Amino acid sequence: MRLPQIRMESHMAKIQIQQTPARQEIRQPEADISIRQPHADVSMETKPSKLTIDQTQAWEEMGLMHIFKRIEKHANDGYQDGMAGIARRAKQGKELMEIENEGNPIVSQATTNAYDQQKSPGITFIPSNFAAKTNYEPANVQISVNVNKPVIDNQSQKPTHTYIPGDVTTRIGQYQDLQIDFIHLSSDSV
Repeated sequence: MRLPQIRMESHMAKIQIQQTPARQEIRQPEADISIRQPHADVSMETKPSKLTIDQTQAWEEMGLMHIFKRIEKHANDGYQDGMAGIARRAKQGKELMEIENEGNPIVSQATTNAYDQQKSPGITFIPSNFAAKTNYEPANVQISVNVNKPVIDNQSQKPTHTYIPGDVTTRIGQYQDLQIDFIHLSSDSV
């Protein structure tokens, strides 16, 4: 006996997806920056040093002095010598008035008046040490500094943003398919 046989062949439907990816670009331009540093203002004020040398005493000790000073010195020396002479004569007169006391005033006065007084030997430096007077005033420096702050100019730039959206397209790449066949088989072959 011959039984019919059904043969089915099917194909599934296939969906085809095509995707275009999205693109995004972000760009940050550099900021415009300028920095300027002004020079500091510096001022200096100097009072110069001063050296004073007074040689008046040294010149006077060497006998080289101003005429007014010389006149004053000789007048003073003459006055002192005159007063010393008066004192010596008053003393000797008193000694002669008291001749009856001990001693021999006439011989001692004659010896004293006959000879000059001996001078003591010694070395004298002309002019004497430290006869020249010095005075020194050091220099005075005043420095004034005025610091200037830096000048900073900053201009920021906005970022640029570009976005291209993606796309997805779908379509049927293969349609479903079902094929049915009837095959008659003979019983002999079974």
